[in-house]
Amino acid sequence: MASDSGSGKLGDYRYNLVPANKRVTIRLAESDPYQEELATLLDEDNLQTFIAARTIEEERTDAPMPVRFFTGRRMSGIVGYVPRGLEPAVVEALTRLEGRSNNRIPATILRKGGKLRVVLLMGDTR
Repeated sequence: MASDSGSGKLGDYRYNLVPANKRVTIRLAESDPYQEELATLLDEDNLQTFIAARTIEEERTDAPMPVRFFTGRRMSGIVGYVPRGLEPAVVEALTRLEGRSNNRIPATILRKGGKLRVVLLMGDTR
């Protein structure tokens, strides 16, 4: 059975939390409850995430960062959460992308251990 705790390493990032290479990824945590939503998105091409900035209150309480998909037609429900400790890398990637007029991190859905998992393609944000 695959773990649902997500994965990724801060060691994969350089100064200013820029991914060290194009292969850097983050697998979202807590996606088990969202398997039905992920199944409806499996055939979508060019999946782009929607990750809202945390409010001051959410920052203060270190609230989890939910991730949704924007498919071009609609906004999905939550599909998982940024793993603990990797929030700064995601926030910096969103800041870099915002400067390019595109604040959506590319992603893919993989089947791992019989479950669907979301992988953020962080290396594409360099």
